[in-house]
Amino acid sequence: MEKPLWHVRSSSLVVDSPYLRLRRDAIELPNGTLLSEYYVRESEGFVMVFALTKEREVVLVRQYRYGNDSISLELPAGSRDPGEDPLACAQRELTEETGYTASRWEMFLHAAAEPVRSTSTMTAYIAYDAERTHPQHLDPSECIEVELLPLAAFSRALREGAIDSVACIAASYAALERLASR
Repeated sequence: MEKPLWHVRSSSLVVDSPYLRLRRDAIELPNGTLLSEYYVRESEGFVMVFALTKEREVVLVRQYRYGNDSISLELPAGSRDPGEDPLACAQRELTEETGYTASRWEMFLHAAAEPVRSTSTMTAYIAYDAERTHPQHLDPSECIEVELLPLAAFSRALREGAIDSVACIAASYAALERLASR
């Protein structure tokens, strides 16, 4: 398929904060239709870490999510700072959120997170032989408890819906597939 030519007629930032950058574009489609308010969330993207201990336990975070006012069980993850290398971000986020570090890292997934309305991408890593080496260093808005689940129990929890973030589900199944193929 040939990429259609969407012509940007105007563009302006609606929100420009450390937490959200939202752009409003006026777009003219190839058929002449004008979309006067097409919103795009700009982002450096985020990382997700499938950390596996030597005992084959998955390092997880249970945390409060304000957006949907819930407690979620997730893989450690976080937003990339401007210009930050994805691997450096993954290593930083794992240590900050859980206190764990790992001796070996493997990137296994890079995907568009929400291509309809966002520039964000997700890069996911497996962190092998993870071990707790530091105290947690949480951001002021983070309330996180670290949990370890044996790999089989993690797979069961994933199938049963205990993990309910779409990005986390996708990364988890991709990680399990990668591990099974080794």
